Amino acid sequence: MADPVFMGVVLRSVVYSALAFIAVAALVWWGIHAAFTLPHWLAGLIGVMATAMAAFWLFIPVGIVIASLYSDRISEAVERRYYPGLPGPRGASIVAQGWDGIAVGLGVLGYMVLALILSILIPGVGALLGWGIAAWAMGRGLFVSVAMRRMARPQAIHAFVYHRPQVLALGLVLAVSGLVPVLNLFVPVLGTAAMVHVLHRNDWQAAA
Repeated sequence: MADPVFMGVVLRSVVYSALAFIAVAALVWWGIHAAFTLPHWLAGLIGVMATAMAAFWLFIPVGIVIASLYSDRISEAVERRYYPGLPGPRGASIVAQGWDGIAVGLGVLGYMVLALILSILIPGVGALLGWGIAAWAMGRGLFVSVAMRRMARPQAIHAFVYHRPQVLALGLVLAVSGLVPVLNLFVPVLGTAAMVHVLHRNDWQAAA
C-alpha cells in the first residue's frame, strides 16, 4: 500500500467502484418511483433494500471489469517490489487482457442473475450457487488476467487449472470480503495483487 503507483490504482479503483454503485442506487431509486405510487418513506425503504441487493449481486462482475482495467499496473507494482529478478512481461496484449476481463464480467453477471432468480424461487439453493459462482468468478477472472500478462491465454488457462485449489479458495475469501462495506471497494485491487503471488510463488511450468 505504500507504493505510490499501487496506491494510485487503489484510489482510482475505489472511485470507479463507488461511482458504479451510486449509479446503480440512482437507477433503482428512479425505477421504483417511476413504477409505483408509494409514500415517500416506503419508496425510500424499498429503494435502500433493492440497492443493497443489487450491489451484492453486481459487485463481483463490476469488480472483475474494474480490476482488468488496472491488472497490468497492479502486477507491475507487485513484481517490482517482490520479484525484481523477473524478465519483462511478454504475454497477451493489453487489449486481449482487458477483453477477457470484460467477457468474464459479463458472463458472470448472467450467472449471478440466474443465481438471484433461483434464490427467490428456491431459497438456500440460489444463495449457495451464488457463492460458488462468486468464488469461481473472482478467482478465475483475476488470476487469468494476471497470468495473461506473461503468457498467452491458453497457457493462462492451463496455469489456472494447476493452481485451481488456491485460486478458488482465495476467490471465496475475496467474495466474502465483498460483503464488508468499504473493504469491498479494495477487493478488486488487493485480489489482483494476491493472484500475482499465487502465480509466481510456485513453479507451475516445471510441475506441468
